[in-house]
Amino acid sequence: MSVEPYGADEESAAVLRTVGRVIKMCRERAGLTQAALGTQIGYSEEQVSSVERGRRAPMEEFLDAADRVLEANNLLSALKGDVEKARFPKKVRDLAKLEAEAVEICAYANHVVHGLLQTPEYARALYGMRRPPYPDEQVDGLVEARLARQRVFAEQPVPTFNFVLEEVTLRRPLGGRMVLRKQLEHLLEVGRRRNVEIQVLPTDREDHAGLAGALQLLRLKEGLTVGHVEVQLLNRLISDPKEIQILEIRYGIIRAQALTPRESLAFIEKVLGET
Repeated sequence: MSVEPYGADEESAAVLRTVGRVIKMCRERAGLTQAALGTQIGYSEEQVSSVERGRRAPMEEFLDAADRVLEANNLLSALKGDVEKARFPKKVRDLAKLEAEAVEICAYANHVVHGLLQTPEYARALYGMRRPPYPDEQVDGLVEARLARQRVFAEQPVPTFNFVLEEVTLRRPLGGRMVLRKQLEHLLEVGRRRNVEIQVLPTDREDHAGLAGALQLLRLKEGLTVGHVEVQLLNRLISDPKEIQILEIRYGIIRAQALTPRESLAFIEKVLGET
C-alpha cells in the first residue's frame, strides 16, 4: 500500500510530484487508465491517482509492479531511492541521518519507551492516541518512519547504544497488556546485544537529574556530539557546545542513578512476569 506524506517539506513534495508525473507519463504511453493500472498491480484507482498527483509516496512494491506492467525498463523501479528519501518529514530524515552517522547513541526516555526500541504495535498505539487524532494513513506513515530509524542497529561498523528508561515506561500499558508484554520481551531481546545497554531508573529514587525531560546524545564519527530533544510541538537538534555540555553532565548523572544494565534486564524480566 502507499502512504500519504505528512508534514512534507517542499523538497520532498517536489520529488513526489515528479515521481507522480513520470508514472502518469508511462501509464498514458501504455494506454491504460488509472483504474486499469490499479487492477493490474493490486491498488485502487484512488491510490494510483494520489500517487500520480504526488499526494502519496509509492511503496517499493508499487513502483516495481508498475514498472513491470507498464514495461518501463526499470525507469520506475530506479525511483525507489528518491522516494525513500522523500517519504518522511525533514526533521525525521535529519535525525535518522545523524543516527546513521553516530558511533554512540545515548538516550533518556521518561514517558514512553524510546523510539529506537519500540515495537510496531507499541509505536502504532502511541500515534493512535495522539490528540487531535491523526488520519489512519498518517499514522501508517509515522509508524513506518519510526521503524525505519531502527535500521541504525544494522549499521556497520556497529554503533554503541545506551538507553535509560524510567520505570513507568515499563509499566504503563499503552495499547493494552499484550502490546506491553511484547514490548517488554523486545527490550529483553535488544538489551542482550553486546553493543546495547538498557538501564532502568526506578521510580523510588530520591534524587533525579532528568526532571527537565527526555534527551538524546549522538556522538558522531568526526568527534562531534549532537543533542536532540522533543516535547509537545518542539523538536530540536542541538549543536551548541555549551548546551551539549549541560546535556552530557545530566545524562552522566542519570546513568549513575539508574540500575546497572544487568540489574535492569532482571528488573524488566520481573515486570514482564507481573504483566
